[in-house]
Amino acid sequence: MRELGFLSFVPNHGGPAGAAGALEDGLRLFERAERLGYGTGWVRGRHFEPYLTSPMTFFAAAAQRTSSIGFGTAVLGMRYEDPVRLAEDASTVDLLSSGRVQLGISTGIAGYGPILDPVFGSVDRSFRDEAEARAARLLEVLDGRALGTSGKGYESIPADTELTLQPRSPELRDRVWWGGGSMGTARRTAEKGLLLHCSTLNTEDTGEPFAVAQAAQIDAYRERFAELHPTRTPKVAVGRIVVPLLDDHDRAVHREFLEGYASGMDDEGRPLSGNPPFRFSKVVSGEPDAIVEALRADPAVSATDELVITLPANGDAASHERILTVIAEQIAPQLA
Repeated sequence: MRELGFLSFVPNHGGPAGAAGALEDGLRLFERAERLGYGTGWVRGRHFEPYLTSPMTFFAAAAQRTSSIGFGTAVLGMRYEDPVRLAEDASTVDLLSSGRVQLGISTGIAGYGPILDPVFGSVDRSFRDEAEARAARLLEVLDGRALGTSGKGYESIPADTELTLQPRSPELRDRVWWGGGSMGTARRTAEKGLLLHCSTLNTEDTGEPFAVAQAAQIDAYRERFAELHPTRTPKVAVGRIVVPLLDDHDRAVHREFLEGYASGMDDEGRPLSGNPPFRFSKVVSGEPDAIVEALRADPAVSATDELVITLPANGDAASHERILTVIAEQIAPQLA
């Protein structure tokens, strides 16, 4: 592990200050994480849930209150993203932050289609094909490809001028990540020349323990990337839910989350529902020394470039700050 990051849902628990207070808590967490030495703060984009729904807007604000921490999306489902608008927003924030955006994308979850398609608009292609087409378009836009022409002239643009991304951050294209979860996805990510972001979910069950299967995905990604892009350096981020428990207060604060998370799966991380064939990583919790031992024994963590601490979705601002503080001060130094 060479870098340490964290992932927050920026949850809105409906406290006294409501949504505005939740966003402010999220911004303060990024400020605190930067002081603690975290390299990247990752967020999810969750439509219609009580979490962050507009990452780039949030990052624009965070960029004005921090100076070094990176801003990552882990990950945006491209089925419901406009690739041109996303490129404009991401490039703008990247320029505002002096190159700190890490743009993580994926196809998204096809099972949400019946719910979200009527909201965002139906398409003729399958969920996956549409998402892949939008992802490919996003990369074209970020590359500075011509998207059309101005015809007889368009506003301030002279006639017959190629329309390209404005403003464009030229280096952002090399900081696009793909959310992996299977061996096939890992190889395809390498073929696209993208960085690989592995979460706490594997979307296939190979029979191997979760971390072993994920480590195999990372190995396959690195091997394929080296074959196709020998002049570039691949990069991998791996997420783990880490919950230090130093005293009775910590155990009381996190008891509901820990028990709820474990109750939905068997000892091997398989959902008790049995469908779909997913595998989840276990929560790494306990005293700092026990956490260090568990992370050192994790083959995927050993193979990654960045360990991303995934914060419990239902935690409050104080508990999240405590997790990041304990990990930065008592755990990360033993893993570096």
